[in-house]
Amino acid sequence: MPQITEIEDLKRIYRRRVPKMFYDYCESGSWSEQTFRENSSDFDDIYLRQRVAIDMTGRTTATKLIGQDVAMPVALAPVGLTGMQHADGEILAARAAEKFGVPYCLSTMSICSIEDVAENTSAPFWMQVYTLKDDDFMQRLFDRAKAANCSAAVITVDLQLLGQRHKDIKNGLSAPPKLTPKSVANMMTKVPWGLEMLQTKRRFFGNIVGHAKGVDDPSSLSTWTAESFDQALNWDRIREFRKMWDGPLIIKGIIDPRDALEACNVGADAIVVSNHGGRQLDGALSSIRALAPILDAVGDKIEVHLDSGIRSGQDVLKAVAMGAKGCWIGRAYVYGLGAMGEQGVSEALRVIHKELDSSMGLCGRTDITQVDRDILMIPKGFSGDWEA
Repeated sequence: MPQITEIEDLKRIYRRRVPKMFYDYCESGSWSEQTFRENSSDFDDIYLRQRVAIDMTGRTTATKLIGQDVAMPVALAPVGLTGMQHADGEILAARAAEKFGVPYCLSTMSICSIEDVAENTSAPFWMQVYTLKDDDFMQRLFDRAKAANCSAAVITVDLQLLGQRHKDIKNGLSAPPKLTPKSVANMMTKVPWGLEMLQTKRRFFGNIVGHAKGVDDPSSLSTWTAESFDQALNWDRIREFRKMWDGPLIIKGIIDPRDALEACNVGADAIVVSNHGGRQLDGALSSIRALAPILDAVGDKIEVHLDSGIRSGQDVLKAVAMGAKGCWIGRAYVYGLGAMGEQGVSEALRVIHKELDSSMGLCGRTDITQVDRDILMIPKGFSGDWEA
């Protein structure tokens, strides 16, 4: 195995190994991709204070997310089509998360189903759901999550309307991939990926096909998807979903303080400050810039996590120091998964943990729960001072 010292090492292997349409699905944003880029680059504007002659021994990154013990304040975010990045990808990612001691969140638009993941893991995982118009499907999705012993439900609220993703459109993104001269030519250069995909039966959206009305095979999925996402979604509708699920509830896709307060009012246990990885409204604030105003608005009413742009343990440290209880990683673990399966996800987690642990020590802190803004130098106007 090549030596992996940073997430970029995994990304380089991933790009060589996975077909272009799935690489582009992961590594792209909407429209001009401004928000996609700034989600990561805005972390560079935040500096860390190095301290010296302080006892750094006995460090711990252990904490809790929604009451659950975790090895570090990181969760694997829901990512659609993960099973197209590597055969049985959701199962492999969930196993890696379980072994490392961090939560795994399964996407509704996964290739492996809820039941597939539950049958192949032993630790409870989180289940992400989109806001769909079909109450029957929604209720059954929540019921399936309960039957699988999922420990939390995550409602994504920022996908009522799909942001235009130029690369996905041009690549003809689908699962399984459509066999065009262009896609076949590219897949022929990805032989290990193809051989692995041939050995699995999981090649379409396992949570949808055979479960949603009128979707009995992959050919009818695109029509169902176009008709099912709820553009009329409002907070009363989210209250209805809250009634369908009596366990811990997380609302993902919050980028404005007013929406954060609404999430508090509907009885959520946590929110995730996220702009969908820059794949929805291009030109929106990066998640790390949006974090502080949201924290100021909600105070201690709700647990606040951050998603979008995390590529290193130092990014995690900065977000936690600003006040986030935890961080969700998507692309960073997908790079590992596409590069080398379960082992690659484990490597991604190892790299992030090592960077988090050592950077925390160099800032003079030994316990992640005691990290605060004192370890940061943040430029004036970084967040919260925008003209309305």
